[in-house]
Amino acid sequence: LLVKALRGKMFPLPQTNYLLNVSWDITQKGYEKKRGKLLAPYVPQIQGKAHRPAGNLLSRMGTGRRMWKHGTSWYCIWRWSYRTTGASGRYTYCFCPVTNCFVSLGVDPSLQIDNRIQASSQSVLPGSKHNRSRAANTRDERFRSDLHTEAVQAALAKYKERKMPMPSKRRSVLVQSSVEACTPPDTSSASEDEGSLRRQGRLATSTPYQGHGHPSVEHWFNRVIQGSSVTTTTNTTSHAALNANAAATALADFMAHTQLGVPVNSRVSSKIQQLLNTLKRPKRPPLREFFVDDFEELLDVQQPDPNQPKPEGQHMSPLEGEPLGVVNNWPPSLPAALHRWGTTQPKSPCLTALDNGGKAVYTLTYGKLWTRSQKLAYTLLNKLSTRNEPLLVPGDRVALVFPNNDPVMFMVAFYGCLLAELVPVPIEVPLTRKDAGSQQIGFLLGSCGVTLALTTDACQKGLPKAQTGEVATFKGWPRLLWFVTDGKHVVKPPKDWHPPIREASNDIAYIEYKTSKEGSTMGITVSHSAMLVHCHALTQACGYTEAETITNVLDFKREAGLWHGVLTSVMNRMHVISIPYSLMKVNPLSWIQKVHTYKARVAVVKSRDMHWSLLAQRDQRDISLSSLRMLIVADGANPWSISSCDAFLNVFQARGLRPEVICPCASSSEAMTVAIRRPPEMGVPPPGKAVLSMGGLSHSVIRVDTEEKLSVLTVQDVGQVMPGALVCVVRVEGTPYICQTDEVGEICVSSGCTGVAYYGLPGMTKNLFETIPVTSSGIPISDRPFTRTSLLGFVGPDSLVFVVGKMDGLMVVSGRRHNADDVVATALAVEPMKFVYRGRIAVFSVSVLHDERIVVVAEQRPDASEEDSFQWMSRVLQAIDSIHQVGVYCLALVPANTLPKAPLGGIHISETKQRFLEGALHPCNVLMCPHTCVTNLPKPRQKQPEVGPASMIVGNLVAGKRIAQACGRDVTQLEDNDQARKVEIHPHFTRSSPPHLHCRHSTASCLQLHKRAERVAAALMGRLNTGDHVALVYPPGIELIATFYGCLYAGCVPVTVRPPHPQNLATTLPTVKMIVEVSKSVCILTTQAIMKLLKSKEAAAAVDVKSWPMVLDTDDLPRKKSPQMYKPPTPEMLAYLDFSVSTTGILAGVKMSHTATSALCRSIKLQCELYPSRQIAICLDPYCGLGFALWCLCSVYSGHQSILVPPLELESNASLWLAAVSQYKVRVTFCSYSVMEMCTKGLGSQTEALRLRNVNLSCVRTCMVVAEERPRIALTQSFSKIFKDLGLSPRAVSTTFGCRVNVAICLQGTAGPDPTTVYVDMRALRHDRVRLVERGSPHSLPLMESGKILPGVKVIIANTETKGPLGDSHLGEIWVSSPHNATGYYTVYGEEALHADHFNTKLSFGDTQTVWARTGYLGFLRRTELTDASGERHDALYVVGSLDETLELRGMRYHPIDIETSVIRSHKSIAECAVFTWTNLLVVVVELEGSEQEALDLVALVTNVVLEEHYLIVGVVVVVDPGVIPINSRGEKQRMHLRDGFLADQLDPIYVAYNM
Repeated sequence: LLVKALRGKMFPLPQTNYLLNVSWDITQKGYEKKRGKLLAPYVPQIQGKAHRPAGNLLSRMGTGRRMWKHGTSWYCIWRWSYRTTGASGRYTYCFCPVTNCFVSLGVDPSLQIDNRIQASSQSVLPGSKHNRSRAANTRDERFRSDLHTEAVQAALAKYKERKMPMPSKRRSVLVQSSVEACTPPDTSSASEDEGSLRRQGRLATSTPYQGHGHPSVEHWFNRVIQGSSVTTTTNTTSHAALNANAAATALADFMAHTQLGVPVNSRVSSKIQQLLNTLKRPKRPPLREFFVDDFEELLDVQQPDPNQPKPEGQHMSPLEGEPLGVVNNWPPSLPAALHRWGTTQPKSPCLTALDNGGKAVYTLTYGKLWTRSQKLAYTLLNKLSTRNEPLLVPGDRVALVFPNNDPVMFMVAFYGCLLAELVPVPIEVPLTRKDAGSQQIGFLLGSCGVTLALTTDACQKGLPKAQTGEVATFKGWPRLLWFVTDGKHVVKPPKDWHPPIREASNDIAYIEYKTSKEGSTMGITVSHSAMLVHCHALTQACGYTEAETITNVLDFKREAGLWHGVLTSVMNRMHVISIPYSLMKVNPLSWIQKVHTYKARVAVVKSRDMHWSLLAQRDQRDISLSSLRMLIVADGANPWSISSCDAFLNVFQARGLRPEVICPCASSSEAMTVAIRRPPEMGVPPPGKAVLSMGGLSHSVIRVDTEEKLSVLTVQDVGQVMPGALVCVVRVEGTPYICQTDEVGEICVSSGCTGVAYYGLPGMTKNLFETIPVTSSGIPISDRPFTRTSLLGFVGPDSLVFVVGKMDGLMVVSGRRHNADDVVATALAVEPMKFVYRGRIAVFSVSVLHDERIVVVAEQRPDASEEDSFQWMSRVLQAIDSIHQVGVYCLALVPANTLPKAPLGGIHISETKQRFLEGALHPCNVLMCPHTCVTNLPKPRQKQPEVGPASMIVGNLVAGKRIAQACGRDVTQLEDNDQARKVEIHPHFTRSSPPHLHCRHSTASCLQLHKRAERVAAALMGRLNTGDHVALVYPPGIELIATFYGCLYAGCVPVTVRPPHPQNLATTLPTVKMIVEVSKSVCILTTQAIMKLLKSKEAAAAVDVKSWPMVLDTDDLPRKKSPQMYKPPTPEMLAYLDFSVSTTGILAGVKMSHTATSALCRSIKLQCELYPSRQIAICLDPYCGLGFALWCLCSVYSGHQSILVPPLELESNASLWLAAVSQYKVRVTFCSYSVMEMCTKGLGSQTEALRLRNVNLSCVRTCMVVAEERPRIALTQSFSKIFKDLGLSPRAVSTTFGCRVNVAICLQGTAGPDPTTVYVDMRALRHDRVRLVERGSPHSLPLMESGKILPGVKVIIANTETKGPLGDSHLGEIWVSSPHNATGYYTVYGEEALHADHFNTKLSFGDTQTVWARTGYLGFLRRTELTDASGERHDALYVVGSLDETLELRGMRYHPIDIETSVIRSHKSIAECAVFTWTNLLVVVVELEGSEQEALDLVALVTNVVLEEHYLIVGVVVVVDPGVIPINSRGEKQRMHLRDGFLADQLDPIYVAYNM
């Protein structure tokens, strides 16, 4: 029968009274043998489905069977029962053929020690294959039960196939790791223990590949653990490594072929492939298909699941506690009680204080407490004064700053304040100026108007001091006067002075501080009457009697420690033994020893204290807890306290602890004690336990019988409602509707013993202390106001209160509620002791993209390796996902002892959250999972069928929009002598003139330049043919210009090339070689020094030096005149080649004809009014684009004087350019963004020194930044602000725009209106639309005009796909028509046809005759209200970004600079940022300007900001050193070079994070 049952076959039995009784005894060994034989054929079928009772726990075995009916058939159920050692009953398990697994039938009632120990109705959950057996007395975990661990292990077993890429970390960032930084392509997250992993790792190396040709998991584990596994042989390791390399190489080859021409390194690409494989799993819940045709991106609102559980019970009725009893001779107030006991029982002990060794150092009697409190009250009211005015008057607030190990002084100060009718505000001792939460405490003291702080002499000496010797003022704190309350500082009152003893009133008695979920600190005011009623209610509920002894482990300054240990104890003349936290850290068993020593009747503890004592109990044999009648568990409202209670009872039952004395209670600072389990002598119903479905709880619904056996929560009751209180449960959000009986809500209390208000916060007070619960029809249930307790729970059978969580730990993710404590428990159930510290885990939620996201932070043990920690992290993610059905957004591990601590141990959650959000947590491991969690992204853009160009132009006309077209001034009205010079670009050479060029201490007039050029021409004419290409490799200077004209004189085509950097030949020389080869140069002209460099040994290591063409140095050319100067036969002949590396990493050379060259010079001369009398300063690289034109062409063409400043020189002397501008009183100057950045960063703090050196920039009329990108507004504005003090006009700075097809499209020039700035909606830009918004509006992006369009230049905005013209303020590609357009690309293969439409394209509609060049840049035109020089309305051109660099993600177009700007803003240590995409993943590279321990902080911040501002999920975050992101000579980022370097693993990153 058993075999058939285990096979899951249901077998009907005849419905007769025939029953088969089988019963036998069997030894442990015999049982195992028989069972193994019996089940052998079926083990594979039931493994993982059923969980058998652990074999080594069976002390006595009995079997039997029960009959069970299902439908119309009867089934046989077999039963095992076993007794656990030290347990209080026999647990019975049976096999159910319907559900195919074992279920618990509970505890056998006949064997119970006490009928109050209830059977858990919980089903036994399937365990993992390698579930370790546990003895019952090893249940020492704080927040978990074995059951939950089994559930977690079973959940993890499901995830064997999931692989995650491990982050890469530089060695210096590692905490402690003995393992080589190898990167497995597959990492498993199975639930086996470490031993089984190692075993499998060794076995699997002989078969390194599995069925589908993927590398096996095992041999990667073998590599991961080889550093610590002694038995791994060298051969095994190398074999695994070879196979790994083979697999990775194959993958690299595949990816290299899919992305043309990009070198790919196996390590990076295999990780990205892992990441992609991980992300292929479907999200929960799956996103629906959307269609949206407008740029208003609508975030996906999670619709409620129609199948989610809903409450079905009746609406609850308010629950009333028993009436508050009438006590004869009850004191009318607490000071009256103190007066009574202090005068009638002066020798009765009140409080015993212990030192850190556990010895009693002082016992305060009631007589002493009364007299000392009187003295203090008199001193405070009469002996403290300022300017003959008393410092304090009754009703003033006073801070009580006492350490946790001095309860005596605190008690004296507290009652002294009550007697003086002052309001005590107990707070923690501030140990340092940077204590967690200290600033918020200061705000509380300030808002309470506290001016005096009471403390002890020892404590005052330990406080941080200022230089004057006084106590330092802490950040955010008001200025305080510190008063020491020790005996010598207080005076005895005169005999006729008596403190006023009044009846309890509604005046404030004391203020208790509370820290909210967000970290703000509020003061809860408690009135004298509430304090008295609370003492009365606690006395009645706990059955307190006079002279009882109570042991208090809690903080006596607030909550239960204050209520039981300071207030109620005095009311009842009890003796309190106060156990300081410092003693508990040294000796966790101290409170139990004191219970034994003093025969204490009551102990007030937290579940943490019970857990700690379990760890230390083995050393103590001679203690007894039989005297205890109540063990009050103050945090019984924590659902996971049940495991501590159970485990504590399990161990200490043998030492006299009775099960019924454990009394969990629920309380909150606002409502004080809400419910408490009564002591057994009060005849209350037995305690209860509920096994609840976590899935149901996440929908605020109570479901006891759950289908999903893995995710259950076992909670114990917290007893009955307090006497005299009325309790109800209301909905958490919105109107406080009464909950249904099977619904979880916030518990509300109406009684005379709750807090009154938040001090100074009337709005919050009304919401919390004056709630009016209403029925579903909106009728108030009572005319009494209720106080919200912040406790989430429900009322169960027998009017027992159950609490399942707190509002502070509530995290609402996608409409479902999760409790932080539950998530902590699940994380700890994943091999907790190996990698992290128990009790040092923080769980909180942060708001990202309109939803809460769960963050888990834990302290990592120093001996945990990187790989082990990462494995643990990935398994925690999987466990939480499986148990709670929610994704974790971020899991971070920080080094040991770095999380901010709460005053009495534990983690300061709000401070941890604040550090996380500010990037100050400094984790040593981090794992982000935005792909898994973020399911509410905006709807992806679906491309609509394109509107035809004709429809578009008609639509624009109908809408009254003009076609986006503009042009510069007309150049046909030029003077004749300019027309005559069309062909020749060197008209001034024959003129003798003053110095014409100034560069690096050398000057040259036009005549000197002409003579130098003739020498070069003479040297070339014999050696080269007309039309040959010549590479000019010179440093910036006059020699370069002379050689350029020498080539033109000789009829050769010059190609200017930046010389290689002597210190960086390996990366710069190949570029030189490439340009020389691609340009087909037959000769290289250079200096002697560079010539030696080109042929040096170092150069030979980088390139083949023998393949250089002829190299000539021009340093010592003979003074020869060329026989004749070459004149081109037609103006369209090639004048020079202009080579440049674009921002997308493409080396592009363009051909410039003599016509285009003359037209370019003429346009610039007209725009900038460059007359021969002018002086202009140029700080640009002279090798390509507009920089080359300004250096070599314009000054010669226009005849003005040029001051040439090589940008490289600014690295050694940042002020060189500005000093030259000032010295020569330059009106027009040109620079690049990199120059501007150098000046801003290098000279920002030196403006005063520059002024003393007489640097004056008031002469500058126009300062133009030469660029091929969107204007950098932030940089130009900061430059203007910094140098405003030197006279620079804010109107002077402007930008230019040019590109490969036309190097100068826009220049601000000297005439015309100032450049305008508009603000556009960034979301609209993603949809290729322009929507103007006001400055400061959300998602606004400032765009500055790129200067005025040059004379002779026409610009139109065209649709990138249809090539039709667009309307005003539409985003499209900028097309340009101009006499100085380049004539085409020059490439080595002559494939100009591929890019022919870049230079020679026509509109598909409208003006189809004009020939345009495509710039490859997106932008728009907008007609402004300004007028230009001709009196026409001015058309402004706005450049948005390069078309080639845009990122197409989720159907939308993103510009990298926008994402980079957001990222740079997210943290002060991010110096620079660049983004690119790879295999559809967004990769963000950030340069870290700070210590490497900040590197991992950036991962979360970068992910957050990109999600929030751009609705994109970052795939990979790479943290690198400053200067790693490559930039070109104009200061533009080379993102494609960066991408290639990343994929080739050449960046040496500090950290690489792969977001899951």
